[in-house]
Amino acid sequence: MIKKKLKVVELFAGVGGFRLGLEGWQGKSSLTNYKEKLELGFEVIWSNQFEPLTKKQHASIVYKERFGSSEHCEKNISEIESLPKHDLLVGGFPCQDYSVASTLRNSKGLKGKKGILWWEIERLLRNLDKDTPRFLLLENVDRLLKSPKESRGRDFAIMLASLENLGYAIEWRVINAADYGFPQKRKRVFIMAFKRGTRVYQKFKKGIAQSPLASLSVINSEFDADYSNEVRMDFLQNQTPASLTRGFKPSASGKSPFLEAGIYIDGTVLTSNVSPRYEGENMCLGDVLLPLKQIPKQYHITKHKDVKKIVEKYPHLEEEDIWRINELAPWLVHKLKKSNYKVNKDGYRYKFSEGNMSFPDSLALPSRTIVTGEGGRGASRFKHVVFQDEKVLRRLTPVELELLNQFPVDHTNSKEVSDTKRAFFMGNALVVGVVEKLGRALINHA
Repeated sequence: MIKKKLKVVELFAGVGGFRLGLEGWQGKSSLTNYKEKLELGFEVIWSNQFEPLTKKQHASIVYKERFGSSEHCEKNISEIESLPKHDLLVGGFPCQDYSVASTLRNSKGLKGKKGILWWEIERLLRNLDKDTPRFLLLENVDRLLKSPKESRGRDFAIMLASLENLGYAIEWRVINAADYGFPQKRKRVFIMAFKRGTRVYQKFKKGIAQSPLASLSVINSEFDADYSNEVRMDFLQNQTPASLTRGFKPSASGKSPFLEAGIYIDGTVLTSNVSPRYEGENMCLGDVLLPLKQIPKQYHITKHKDVKKIVEKYPHLEEEDIWRINELAPWLVHKLKKSNYKVNKDGYRYKFSEGNMSFPDSLALPSRTIVTGEGGRGASRFKHVVFQDEKVLRRLTPVELELLNQFPVDHTNSKEVSDTKRAFFMGNALVVGVVEKLGRALINHA
């Protein structure tokens, strides 16, 4: 039994994914569908959520309805001067500048409007001076490890140097939730940091010179994997964020030096690729679907008598097949492969190609990654479409999207929030069970 709970501060809280993973919901664990008790030993004492691009703070509204407004801050992070003393800082800092949803040409990394929010985290930690938390747990898209395009790995190198200046050793790991039995293919990089003087910091310091990454890793205790192509590097020795900003040199191959897993301490990087090792139950998209009778008609795309025939022929449809069912036509245009020429803003003409997108989505596999544009009735290449009971093609409901991220049913339901906005939340969220397992790994090594 945990004698004293670790105090947690949650930045960029969204609708509370980190909090659910660390505290559970009403004391219950996400890994048991909130049926069994969760006693990890974490307590969120302060949180912050602010979306600068909207007048109404929808995510914060949901957060306060679920967790209360006490000790919840609704300010732009740049206006926050200090944080309360705490043991663990968590946050999925906004990732649009690294995201695959943004083209390589537009990826701006730490220089972008969202990327610079990293420096707000660094500022708040620096302002704590000697009271910096013992642990950090941060999340971002895996593209962070190879940003920006012109200097692969520079942004992550700067983050490592920043955290080292604050007295931390760092471990990171790219985790695809579906590789560990979760019902969604959602790949993210998770970054743990351990303050000088902690047990893990000492373990890293002793072992970095000769021990293999697998034996040092905290994350591997909950996300078992085989490690390969392990590399030990000292290129960050005596480097500062400023020197890396001015003179970071990409590798001769042009690839990032940072692989899918790694540890950094005292200027030394130990990094490796990983192959997940998992033998448990595997969930799929079909496991979270609600009975068809519970689905509002607004989520139906069509119930036409030829739907089954069309579905069985896809993607070998002729144009006349597409237009036989008017409701399906826009969806099929988006989902079918295409190749055409486009002209960019500089007048350069280039060939643009897309392959077939699964249509409908397989119910026997984990879902594709939920994106922020999942909501709304309009046809889209990336929205999920399921064929249910061999008669109805439909979109996913907000509850089903919540279940794909392991949130409690109707967690985002609010009179002040539309279903489209609820889908947006889930496109920004993380898989709660992944956080719960990371929390267990951390508490077991604290």
